[in-house]
Amino acid sequence: MNDQVSTIGQAAGYGYAISQEQRHKVLRNTYWLLALSLVPTVLGAWLGVATGVTRSLSGGLGLIVFLGGAFGFMFAIEKTKNSAAGVPVLLAFTFFMGLMLSRLIAMVLGFKNGPSLVMTAFGGTAGVFFVMASLATVIKKDLSGMAKWLFWGAVVLMIGGIINVFVGSTTGFAVMSMMAIGIFSAYMLYDIKQVIDGGETNYISATLAIYLDLFNIFQSLLALLGIFGGERD
Repeated sequence: MNDQVSTIGQAAGYGYAISQEQRHKVLRNTYWLLALSLVPTVLGAWLGVATGVTRSLSGGLGLIVFLGGAFGFMFAIEKTKNSAAGVPVLLAFTFFMGLMLSRLIAMVLGFKNGPSLVMTAFGGTAGVFFVMASLATVIKKDLSGMAKWLFWGAVVLMIGGIINVFVGSTTGFAVMSMMAIGIFSAYMLYDIKQVIDGGETNYISATLAIYLDLFNIFQSLLALLGIFGGERD
């Protein structure tokens, strides 16, 4: 009875009145759009590395461009998520994020083992996604209580990152990168579980949330690999 409203979430105390078929559809569309969003991300990163267009975006200027662009795009995505413009705006955002990531990728590629470090970070991120997605399907407990703690963890990371832009501490950057991997791995579990339980019914919003988790994990892994595993010629 796929068209009947599922009572599983309500029985567990989640309070979500959405059919199982709808939940599966949102999850399926989310995964498809998430896979598609990686294409403009790679294109943006490649363009940034090839042209060096982001090379001058360091320190405060880079921070302003990144935060202004990212929050501007996220605001636009929220406004268009229920319209035909939602997907193109999301894909434009992922291109921008790839462009912003290109400076770190270019730095890591400057190491003798740079390409292998990038592939290791990609594989590690894919592994985290596989584990979190698998856990989300087997965990029956409602994880909505995690939201507050994860939010404040992300706020602390953002503030610490802003401070470290001006301090320039490699140790501080490494510590925050390790914290980011833990926080955004947990965020990924929470975000995927929200879709599975019916707490998130818009696949564009769901894709945005999981994409940001993946982006932050990849960026943090790549930074750590560059700091501790980079081999100079």
